[in-house]
Amino acid sequence: MALLTAPASSVRPEARVRSGGRLAARARSTPGRLTALMLLLVVLGLLAGIAAAVGIMQRSALVGGVRNGSGALTIQAQQLYRSLSDADATAATAFLSGGVEPVALRQRYLDDISDASAALAAVTAGAGTDRALVDQLSAQLPVYTGLVDTARTYNRLGIPLGAAYLREASGLMRTQLLPAAQGLYRSERNRLSGDLSGGAAFPWLAVPLLLVTIAGLVLASRYLTRRTQRLLNVGLVVAIGAAALMLGWTMLSWVVVQGDLDKARTAGSDQVDRLASARIAALTARADEALTLVARGSGGDFDKDFNQQMITLIGDRPTGLLHQNPDGSDDAVRSALTGAADQATKWNTAHKNLRDQDNGGNYPTAVKLAISGGAGSTLDAFSQLDRDLATGIDAANDSFDTRARAAADGFTFASPGLIVLTLVLLAGVVAGLQLRIAEYR
Repeated sequence: MALLTAPASSVRPEARVRSGGRLAARARSTPGRLTALMLLLVVLGLLAGIAAAVGIMQRSALVGGVRNGSGALTIQAQQLYRSLSDADATAATAFLSGGVEPVALRQRYLDDISDASAALAAVTAGAGTDRALVDQLSAQLPVYTGLVDTARTYNRLGIPLGAAYLREASGLMRTQLLPAAQGLYRSERNRLSGDLSGGAAFPWLAVPLLLVTIAGLVLASRYLTRRTQRLLNVGLVVAIGAAALMLGWTMLSWVVVQGDLDKARTAGSDQVDRLASARIAALTARADEALTLVARGSGGDFDKDFNQQMITLIGDRPTGLLHQNPDGSDDAVRSALTGAADQATKWNTAHKNLRDQDNGGNYPTAVKLAISGGAGSTLDAFSQLDRDLATGIDAANDSFDTRARAAADGFTFASPGLIVLTLVLLAGVVAGLQLRIAEYR
């Protein structure tokens, strides 16, 4: 029986050895070395270009998110928190009117609930929102409005039970709704801080790669000068220029964007955070003031909380929110803080007079000081304080938007520009070295 055997190789071992020797010799030759150098520089240039362009695109997306994503959602979360606080304060103030409350107060309360619902919907639509907090707010807000409506109905009928329903509504607001709203605000604020940090991050991958690429191009140029006795290689000079422009563009965009985002944080979001906290404290104090009167002698806890909120606003100068030095803020924000601090001081003085009237048995006079304008009115001081803080928040938001827009503009044409420069770099390397390689053929 015939045995099947593998056909003998047509290439003799001696031939394979000679072929391998020729390849090794070619690799050690000047053309081989130049080819290897060209491939190395092409890979370096390609990696550097990709790192620079992709890094720019990633940071540009983060900066865009600062304005249209996390920044916008932070504003909505802050609006939700403020609207709920204002609704609580307005409901308590309206209750003091007895019977049919003033139309303006009723409309303000309804507007607050509407604004809170709209802000909650906007925050809910945002990616990454804490769904547990959203569900809690969505479930408890109708309960709160129901309690307020019941308190309002009893109050219009002159039935004292209305005060109990109002206190229950305020308790629900303070123990459930406001903590959940604050949690949403902090969550969105943290996302915003992350986007600001990411957008301002140093391009740690692109810059070292570009420096290595430039060093490689310079060394390659010097090597060619020694080997060919020619001073310049036009292709490599073009490649070095393109790489230097890429490095300069990358660094300049980082410096500009980092500066704008830093200003957006210090003059914008940080000031909004501080002003919003002050406004919430003022609204809480306003609700405390009204609920102390609603309680008719049993509102000591509310009055104690009022004093605590005042310490938060205008306590010792290093700690009071309205007395802290607003580093980096605009003139409009500083002016708003100064005006708000003056009004908070006036309010605190008027409140002490109101409490003296109530404790002295002059309840109608105390109520009048709380809900009516005029000399010694707490309403006037609070209203002006709230307007000053609202003005400051608007100014800080405008400052944030202006700086964030400037940061986004810092990336204009950067990504396509870096891609074009990468192609120029690669073309310069290939053209410059191929010209020298061809001379050996």
